[in-house]
Amino acid sequence: MTGREQQSEAPIRCDVLVVGSGAAGLAAAVTAAHFGLKVVVAEKEPLFGGTTAISGGWLWIPRNPLAVAAGIDEAAETPLAYLRSEIGAGAEDARMRAFLATGPEMVSFFAEHSAVRWIDGNRIPDFHEGPGAADGGRSVSVEPFDARALGEWFDHLRPPLPEATVWGMAIQSGAEMGHFFNATRRPASALVVARRFGRFAWDRMRHGRDMRLVNGNALAARLLRSALDKGVTLLREAPVTALVEDQGRVTGAILRSEGRALSVEAARGVVLAAGGFPHDRARLARLVPHAGPEGRGHHSAAPKGNTGDGLTLGESAGAWVRDDLASAAALAPVSFAPRRDGPGNFPHLVERAKPGIIAVTPDGRRFVNEADSYHDFVSALLKATPPGSEPHCWLIADAAARRRWGLGAVKPFPFPTGGAIRAGYLRTGRTLGDLAAACGIDAGALGATVERFNAAAERGEDPEFHRGRSRYNRIQGDAGQSPNPSLAPLRTGPFYAVRIVPGSLGTFAGLATDAAARVLDRDGAPIPGLFAAGNDMSSIMNGHYPSGGITLGPGMTFGYIAGCVLAGQIIHTN
Repeated sequence: MTGREQQSEAPIRCDVLVVGSGAAGLAAAVTAAHFGLKVVVAEKEPLFGGTTAISGGWLWIPRNPLAVAAGIDEAAETPLAYLRSEIGAGAEDARMRAFLATGPEMVSFFAEHSAVRWIDGNRIPDFHEGPGAADGGRSVSVEPFDARALGEWFDHLRPPLPEATVWGMAIQSGAEMGHFFNATRRPASALVVARRFGRFAWDRMRHGRDMRLVNGNALAARLLRSALDKGVTLLREAPVTALVEDQGRVTGAILRSEGRALSVEAARGVVLAAGGFPHDRARLARLVPHAGPEGRGHHSAAPKGNTGDGLTLGESAGAWVRDDLASAAALAPVSFAPRRDGPGNFPHLVERAKPGIIAVTPDGRRFVNEADSYHDFVSALLKATPPGSEPHCWLIADAAARRRWGLGAVKPFPFPTGGAIRAGYLRTGRTLGDLAAACGIDAGALGATVERFNAAAERGEDPEFHRGRSRYNRIQGDAGQSPNPSLAPLRTGPFYAVRIVPGSLGTFAGLATDAAARVLDRDGAPIPGLFAAGNDMSSIMNGHYPSGGITLGPGMTFGYIAGCVLAGQIIHTN
């Protein structure tokens, strides 16, 4: 709908149909509409925004214009060298060249022709250190967005995860989050937090909720606003049930809307951007080994509606889903956070790296550098799990660390812990032995692990896993912690723990595509009229996770490419 609900039972005629309303799908829609095409977006869920709306909102775009403007002007071969060191021969994929060449152009396009307003991430390093790795200059996100600019459409935007808010108030990653962590320590931070709460209180009185959107929620909102501005027709609660083909070309689709079938005729083509398959148990069972034979051992933080619809639609037209990636999912540690409507999968992206927190398996031993990336964390957990055992671990903090950083869905002081303890989410013990008993951890091994860890942490060292050695580790830690921002001993009881299981932020395995975002058949030929972007497109990183933002960055870039190709615009992909 463009300001009103679509009621017609007659076929909808358009140039482009986009399936899904995350950043990739909306990028394709906005681009195609900008170049004069009539575009329809069909969203399965009642809310727009997909996984983007609950994400951190960062995009990995090497050589982006914000970095160049700040004087970070690296050679084109430098990020490619890093990718070669990370993913090997996969870096030579023509799609990778297209991404590296077109990503900066995409950033400029949306800055100039949409409601997207970028901010730089010039201090955010790549996950790993090696040839071509950068200390910053490869990340962008968006400015906070005033939700009032969406009008009635704000009611149809997916909200952030409740655990990522304070009473419904979202906190922007980076400097703002740092102020919240330091609010009880630094007067300047306390003032920033007080002002933020003041605006939040004003919004609650006037509008009933927070109107300052940040992170991925702001990105989704800005793209939604851009789509509305360009006349894109937006349909919600309209799942696509089948593609329509004519003489080997995809020419539209059948939707379900208000219990009836609705035909959409798309003269130029269809873009699949429905969020991958993080909740498709059958496909998880086939492609994600730890998910188990019924697909129940994988716990994604992505929206529940992401059930592989785009992949199934693509396969029905002769496409194939790649099954040769290093990992089929963008792994992340999650815990089952208590919510009013039942436990929710909460991703542990921040506190793992903070001083005074460690992770152990049920045998009481550390298995990973806790400050490494979320993908690396879960990869290490899976390797440390004996065959036939259920993979899980415990994130442990002493009283000082829990009070300062929180633990999982449990927020730092002055927020209470009683509800989480009563729900069984947060385990606690006066001593490490008591905590071990509460969690079913080998008490003797846990005591020895913490004693060994503490002795080294006092010196700012981690001889076992080298925590704090990389720039990524250090920037995730506490700049005020010396001599190592990532390390502090666990000394003061009571001690706390949260149970962690393997999950994801989404999936990597997707439809095979070419550098123009066209979906390929098993012979490697493009299927006329069919495109894919985001997590419906097989990841150009081949199942590796070299840096934060490697989902949204390529997602928006290939959404932009698809929109340009559909509109007949020339794209330089080399």
